Amino acid sequence: MTLNFRVMLQQALKVSGRSASPLLKWMERCVEGISVGCAKHNDHHQLRTLEEMPGPSLFSFAWDLFGKRGLSRLHELQLDGRKRYGPMWKASFGPILTVHVAEPELIEQVLRQEGQHPMRSDLSSWKDYRNLRGHGYGLLTAEGEEWQSVRSLLGKHMLRPKAVETYDGTLNGVVTELVNKLHTRRQQNPRGIISDISAEFYRFGLEGISSVLFNSRLGCLEAVVPMETERFIQSINTMFVMTLLTMAMPRWMHQLFPKPWDTFCQCWDYMFKFAKGHIDQRLEKEAEKVARGEEIEGRYLTYFLSRAGVPMKSVYSNVTELLLAGVDTISSTLSWSLYELSRHPDVQESLRVEVQSVLGDKLVPGAADVARMPLMKAVVKEVLRLYPVIPANARVITGRDIKVGGYLIPKNTLITLCHFATSRDPAQFPDPDSFVPQRWLTRDEGHHPYASVPFGVGKRSCIGRRIAELELYLAIARIVTHFDVKPDPEGGAVRPMTRTLLVPESEINLQFVER
Repeated sequence: MTLNFRVMLQQALKVSGRSASPLLKWMERCVEGISVGCAKHNDHHQLRTLEEMPGPSLFSFAWDLFGKRGLSRLHELQLDGRKRYGPMWKASFGPILTVHVAEPELIEQVLRQEGQHPMRSDLSSWKDYRNLRGHGYGLLTAEGEEWQSVRSLLGKHMLRPKAVETYDGTLNGVVTELVNKLHTRRQQNPRGIISDISAEFYRFGLEGISSVLFNSRLGCLEAVVPMETERFIQSINTMFVMTLLTMAMPRWMHQLFPKPWDTFCQCWDYMFKFAKGHIDQRLEKEAEKVARGEEIEGRYLTYFLSRAGVPMKSVYSNVTELLLAGVDTISSTLSWSLYELSRHPDVQESLRVEVQSVLGDKLVPGAADVARMPLMKAVVKEVLRLYPVIPANARVITGRDIKVGGYLIPKNTLITLCHFATSRDPAQFPDPDSFVPQRWLTRDEGHHPYASVPFGVGKRSCIGRRIAELELYLAIARIVTHFDVKPDPEGGAVRPMTRTLLVPESEINLQFVER
């Protein structure tokens, strides 16, 4: 990068009020990447093909998946793959050939070529189930114009900051119930230990997303949780486990080994039934109000979908998918947040001081309050870097062949974006396995913008991101002001595992001390 260009860029950014340093560093990396790319091009004189791409043999990869490591260690295979083969390699997951990309610059190259209607991954077993039962597709399974129309509609109510702020009252009501439940749970143990905190947060996550979707409660945080709610939670857990198995098995194997597919379908059957029951019940109440001549003000997402003329088949499928998507994000991230805060009491105390200084005499924070808590945001960013809920995302570029990292990737090839590997890369994040929220507090963060993208990037990014973040901030703020959270003295370290999503491998038990 020439000196003149650096000076021009610094002057331009100075006028705009932005720091030049992070962008300059990133652009320097880009220039270096271009130089390296040109050198590679000159060396090879042409793009390499998939046949030339390194990767494990079919037997070796199958052994890693089902023998030596198991599907629960898929996130660790990203680290191994990058170490063995470099930033790009190919492997066959059952009948599916996939190209793995484990460098942020290369992930950026893929995403910048994804087109107007990005296709995530085939999620073939999810689509097979919907086709079998005659259900519609939701945001996680739909493609093309169908996906774009629903995405645009929901984006107005889930991505715009002012729209999301209107949910803070609803979410705070759920947070209050959670804090009360934690008080009750800790009193049931002489040492104040709450065992399997993830299970409690799972119920909290379901109650929170339900309040946003239906503006009604499911009773997840009551002393006795309704049986149908517990069954719904269990169905989600089992479905994610069966997703990996059913996608790794060719369809013809479902006839020889029917149990995984049958279990997978039974889980989805109950989830659709559960969601449909709550949707119908909520819309029926609205219809009764209209019949009585009463005015209704819908501030919940099912109302927006139904009022926008979306076919009910699509309403059912979208709400079902939003329900399951909202639960794991909250449960996993909140569990890991308290796990790390309990092991870093200095960070927990600094966070408590920040919350109390922002709130003053207030007891309950709102959306505007948590927006003024930089350490809070840094804690959640760092947790999501270490434990991304989705450890690997994917893209299928359908329109044309694309060029990535010196390779020509044929259209319709499944490309796995290895987010777990990039977010644990020491070249991007010094001391990558340590919990260091302070790394997010400086303007010059020093890493590539695509190194840690837990909610995805671009059009296909997580549509519920802002609501999930608000719910997490509100919950953590209340918890650290009510309790000192400490590790279980008899517990040990907890590792993550892959269950389609990244979740704790074993129970997280924490000690809650009343403040």
